[in-house]
Amino acid sequence: MAVSESQVHIRRARAADAAAVALLAGELAQSFAFSREKFELIYPQLVTAPDACLLLAVDGDQCLGYLLGFRHLTFYASGPVAWAEEVLVPSGHRGRGTGRALMTAFERWAAGHGCALVALATRRAAPFYRALGYEDSATYFRKVLR
Repeated sequence: MAVSESQVHIRRARAADAAAVALLAGELAQSFAFSREKFELIYPQLVTAPDACLLLAVDGDQCLGYLLGFRHLTFYASGPVAWAEEVLVPSGHRGRGTGRALMTAFERWAAGHGCALVALATRRAAPFYRALGYEDSATYFRKVLR
């Protein structure tokens, strides 16, 4: 069953949403242990950063998911691109269009900020992103800094 627009609303996160986002962010954390203390320091900065986009999918007072993305300048695209850093819809809410609605809203934000493309890295959700029209582009490498 798809989520109708009357059930889910996508909006920018506000300072008052910190507790709801923290619960979801804790669910996403796998490579690193989630730190509520560090979250409390970072969250206010992300809500106000001009090149950050923190979106929430809400149904009334219930938070159904979030997306954290960024806009940054590049040479290869001759200007800005957008990167979806974190996207989470809890397993009980998946398959209803919430993730699609978050990505669509982020794509609109990116286009409105002059971005040439939206990119992201994923290990577990490739079929979801392919269904949204995304294509494999590169291999993702990382080095954890201590």
